[in-house]
Amino acid sequence: MTGGHPFSPRLDPMLRLRWWLGAIALLGVVVLVGVFVFVGDDAPGPIERPGPPGDGPLTVVSLGDSTLSGEGAGDYTAETNGLEGNWCHRSPHAAVHQIQLPGVTESVNFACSGAPSGQVGLGDVKQWTEPSQARRLGELTRTNRVAAVVVAVGANDDPHFSRLISECFTSWFMSENAPCSDRIKNDWQARIDAMVPKVTNALRDIRKVLGERGYDREDYELVLQSYAAPIGPNIPESLRNLNGCPFRMQDLRWVNEKGVTSLAAGLRTAASAAGARFLDLSRAGTGHEACSGGADPTSEWFTRFTVEWDYLRLVDRASHALQESFHPNASGHAQLARCLSEFLAGNDGSAACLEGDDGNLHAARSIAAE
Repeated sequence: MTGGHPFSPRLDPMLRLRWWLGAIALLGVVVLVGVFVFVGDDAPGPIERPGPPGDGPLTVVSLGDSTLSGEGAGDYTAETNGLEGNWCHRSPHAAVHQIQLPGVTESVNFACSGAPSGQVGLGDVKQWTEPSQARRLGELTRTNRVAAVVVAVGANDDPHFSRLISECFTSWFMSENAPCSDRIKNDWQARIDAMVPKVTNALRDIRKVLGERGYDREDYELVLQSYAAPIGPNIPESLRNLNGCPFRMQDLRWVNEKGVTSLAAGLRTAASAAGARFLDLSRAGTGHEACSGGADPTSEWFTRFTVEWDYLRLVDRASHALQESFHPNASGHAQLARCLSEFLAGNDGSAACLEGDDGNLHAARSIAAE
């Protein structure tokens, strides 16, 4: 051998090429591993949308009784207008379908006329053949992102507010007896006190259902609203009869001044216990109660004494002939939706729906004309 160290032989060209190819491959592996180790863990993943979990449309949902089902607004869906015993009376004019919130594109109405808190919450209570509203809400989250839940419940529990109105209606006929308010006011507060924990439990059931579906409390709004007085003392004497509002003046004053305000106070307590926002409707109908417009009912937000005369000839419908009486009408539901929209868009824990200078309902902190 000539030249060079005996232990440093010169590589032939083919071996040198293989060496370089191997080195390049090894360097590529090192670089690739470095990408995963130093970049992969910090690389941005899928961007999560704020608010409720899931991929469906943002949706506002109503749960509760006739105040939100749309009773009194007419045009009830066929399946809730007596079909196979379902008298929930859901209307396309119900407030939930008129609520306007940024990003919310759908509305769903689970409210059912006459529903007690036991049917709104979890459990086996049914109303007009329908099961738990809270459970249906949970099922809805499979396809929709629930942004807000509005609830009206409690009046059909111990207070039996609709029955109260019926009793006062009957009292008008029995003029020789004492006004119905004389009897009702004796245990009215006790009835409200008994109602509060039932409403609280219903609201907690709603929280539970959404929590089980992956919702944090910050992902949605939960609002409990109270009830507006459908009748008031400022109506013409000519309409305190079967032509409109057959009630005694003393009973009209009690419902307007004491009945709905005490009920609202109890519901406020329930909302606070469940961590829900509260919207007070006790004065929402002032000046727009049934019969308040006299000969012109267009300014009224509640139905007058209403009879479906055709129902009286049908055995399965006769008992529902008066069901629409003294509930928010289509105009009333539109006004409630206006107030709800303002309240939901704000951050206040509680507010009241009051008439503003423009003649429309507004959340209490924004009642001036816009």
